[in-house]
Amino acid sequence: MISADLLALVRCPACRGTLAGEPSALVCASCGARYDGSPRDFLDLRPREAFQEQTKYLDEALHADARYERVSPPFLGSKIRNDMLRAFLAPSPGDLVVDLGCGSGRALLWNRDWSARTVGVDIAPFFAAEARAGVDLLLGDLRRLPFADGTFTRGYSLDVLEHLSPEALRGMLAEAARVMAPGGTLFVYTHVRKNARIAVGLRWINALARRLERAGLIDMRQERLRKSDHLNPLADIPELRRVADEAGFRIARIRYYTPIVGGFVENILLRLAEKRLADRAKGAEGAKGAKGAGAKSADGAPAHGAPSAQAPSAPAPSAHGAPLAPAPSAHGAPLAPAPLAPSAPLAPAPLAPSAPLAPLALSDEDALRMARAEGKRRVAESAGTRVVLRALTLAMKLDLLLFGRIESGPFFALLERRSE
Repeated sequence: MISADLLALVRCPACRGTLAGEPSALVCASCGARYDGSPRDFLDLRPREAFQEQTKYLDEALHADARYERVSPPFLGSKIRNDMLRAFLAPSPGDLVVDLGCGSGRALLWNRDWSARTVGVDIAPFFAAEARAGVDLLLGDLRRLPFADGTFTRGYSLDVLEHLSPEALRGMLAEAARVMAPGGTLFVYTHVRKNARIAVGLRWINALARRLERAGLIDMRQERLRKSDHLNPLADIPELRRVADEAGFRIARIRYYTPIVGGFVENILLRLAEKRLADRAKGAEGAKGAKGAGAKSADGAPAHGAPSAQAPSAPAPSAHGAPLAPAPSAHGAPLAPAPLAPSAPLAPAPLAPSAPLAPLALSDEDALRMARAEGKRRVAESAGTRVVLRALTLAMKLDLLLFGRIESGPFFALLERRSE
């Protein structure tokens, strides 16, 4: 949505001047830049000169499964990340919180019980309908945020930093530090390239997933596509500390997350269930197509070619449209037609029954989309499904309890803005 509070906060991304006008036609009072075309439910304040480096998150193929369209309650890995966000960030009623790279806006929706004001920023317009209706959203580049210095007291960025190059990461963190008030905190979830030895368990799980995919039991193509733009700019935790320090942050708190149980649940169990739903969707669609194959065609012709009555043909017209007369003989008298021997009436030739039209096959992408939609429907409507997901989420928290102090790749960190 676009609230009056959001309109009061935003600034020109080019010069940080104040913006005036209607949401669909904002004009910078300082440099005169115009920002036209915002829809009714989010602002478009992307820089007019785009950066050369752009994320693949803008590619619609990454969103073919339409998982962003409907927000489900947090379970599994999403629940763990959101619980850590709430524990680390803990905003108070007077805080102003920004979600840097908000995606569909789901974390903003999950945390609406915060009394703090919130704003979501993302480079791509794949916002959930519920987020468009209920939280302040804007399109913007994280390297050139449309806010004044020190606007926010809290912020967070989930699953974003790994998509940036080293240069873009430094630009993003520097810009985040600029819009954070001194002493403000930024919660991040991402990973470095260096893993602990216990991560060998994840490699085993990934190897098992590849074998199951070769056997046709799971489908990991969409997940591979989602991770295809992971640039993983941070080598290790010491580099994280250096980069954060250069941007104006210090690491106030850190917890590691090596998802051994989580990897098995999300990469094996969840994918098996998803593939089963996709196969069911294909089977149901094929059954519908086969059932409809015997129906009449659009012009009313029977599906199996039953013979129809045929009207006798009229004499062929001449070039001028009149029926052709019999040709005269050499003496000028018309030739009399030779009598035909009586013959039995011609029976219409039987037509071979045509094969039913083969139903159009449901594509893997459409089947996956239907499976995800069905999964979300079950989460929303089935208490049994939610009980199972809660139990699996609880099991996944063992990864934090057992391995959370072991320095490894994935981590949760609270970065505090240094006072200059």
